[in-house]
Amino acid sequence: MTSAGKHRLWWIGCFLLFWCFFATRALALDKKASFALSHYIMAMMYDRMGKIESAIKEYKKALRQEQDNPSLHVGLAASYIKKNNIPAAVKELKLAIELDPGDIESHALLALVYSIQDKLQLATTEYEIALENASLAQPRNVDIYKGLGAIYLQQNKLQQAERVYQTVLDVAPADAEAHFYLGSIYDNLGQREEAIGALKKALEFRPDYAEAMNYLGYLYVEDNRNLRQAEAMIKKALEIEPANGAYLDSLGWLYFKQGKPRQAIKELEKASALMKDPLICEHLGDAYLGIGDARKARLNWMRSLELSPEQENVRRKIKELDR
Repeated sequence: MTSAGKHRLWWIGCFLLFWCFFATRALALDKKASFALSHYIMAMMYDRMGKIESAIKEYKKALRQEQDNPSLHVGLAASYIKKNNIPAAVKELKLAIELDPGDIESHALLALVYSIQDKLQLATTEYEIALENASLAQPRNVDIYKGLGAIYLQQNKLQQAERVYQTVLDVAPADAEAHFYLGSIYDNLGQREEAIGALKKALEFRPDYAEAMNYLGYLYVEDNRNLRQAEAMIKKALEIEPANGAYLDSLGWLYFKQGKPRQAIKELEKASALMKDPLICEHLGDAYLGIGDARKARLNWMRSLELSPEQENVRRKIKELDR
C-alpha cells in the first residue's frame, strides 16, 4: 500500500510555517502616525507578556489613529483568538482583507479561525488564497508552492496539484519531494508509467527516500513486474521505518503475489495491528482465502467495508464467497 495519502501536508501545518515567517514583519506606518505606532508597540509587549486584555486595548487605541491599517486589524484579531472571541476575530480579519485583499497573514489567520469553528471548506478556501498570495510575493519559495499543492491534493484537485508541483520543479528541478507527489498524482490519474518515472526521479535525487522506495515497489507489485527489485526496495524502506504499516502491507502483498500466502499473512497482520486501513484489510482477506480460511477472509473483507463502505470490488468478493 502506498503511504502518500498518509503523509500529505495538512494545511494547518503549512499555516504554522506562514505564521512563523510573517508574524514578525514590520508594521508600515506613516511618520505622522507615531501615536498609532507607540500603541502598536505596547500591544505587542502586552501580548508577549500574556496580558491579552491590555493588548486588545492598545490595538484599539492604535486603530483610532490608523483605522485603515490592515496590520492593526490582524494584530487585534490575533489577540481576540487568544481570548477565544472568535466572532470579533473574524470581523477584524475581514476588515483587514477589505483593506488589503492581497495580504497573506489575514487570510491565513482567517483560515485558522474557520478551522477552529470546523468550517473546513471555508478554511481551505482562505488558506488557498493565502498560499496563492504568498506565491506571488515570493515566486521562488518552493515551500509555498508545496503548501498550495497539499491543499489541492486534500481537495482531490489533481490537475491543479500537478501544475503546482511542476512549478516547484521549474524552480528546483532536483526537489525529490515534488517528484514524489507528482508520482502520486500520476498514479491517481491512472498514468502508471508517468508515476513510475516520477518516483524513479525522486529516488535519483534522494536515494534514501523511504516513501518513494515503498511506493515504487508497491506499483511494481501491483503490475506483477520487477518483483525482485520491488522486494529489495520495500525491505530497504522497512529498514528505515520498521514500524510503518504501509510498508509492511506492501511486503505482505508482494509475498501474496509471489504465491506465499502464509508469509503474506504474517506481514499483513503486523500492518493491520499498526494502522486501520481498508486496503490492508482487503489484502489480509485475500491472503486468508489463499490458505483456504474463508471465515477469516470474510471477516477481514467486512472490516475493510466498515472502514470504506463504497468498495464495490470488496462487496463482490464477499458475495462470491457466500455463494
